[in-house]
Amino acid sequence: IMSVNHSVSDLVSIIKNGFTASKKTVNSPASKLRAAILDILKNEGYILGYAVAKKGGFDSYIISLKYDLGKSVVNDIKVVSKPGRRIYRSFDDIPVVKNGLGTVIVSTSKGVLADHDAVANKVGGEVLLQIF
Repeated sequence: IMSVNHSVSDLVSIIKNGFTASKKTVNSPASKLRAAILDILKNEGYILGYAVAKKGGFDSYIISLKYDLGKSVVNDIKVVSKPGRRIYRSFDDIPVVKNGLGTVIVSTSKGVLADHDAVANKVGGEVLLQIF
């Protein structure tokens, strides 16, 4: 088990490395924040889904990575807000990734939302990551 300083960065690394190694599935420790991010990644079509697995008293997620004709559907995934430098944006200032082709995941007072949902609900918050 690796020590987790920042669960978002950790999750992004796990997913990135999984795609780089062309794995079908990767494992990540479970948390509510990670579940919320994975739900968005699934809804936005970046992963096939995830399942909860019990392992030695700890829950972990088995994340099914998604490929299109053998190529990763994720071209780029970046952590925006880091523990040392938190990035907050109001709903009308949420960055746009690749002219709207990508997705920005924002942690708001109404939960973790994809950029378009945050704008629709007129809520801003901490910009966790962007994916394209």
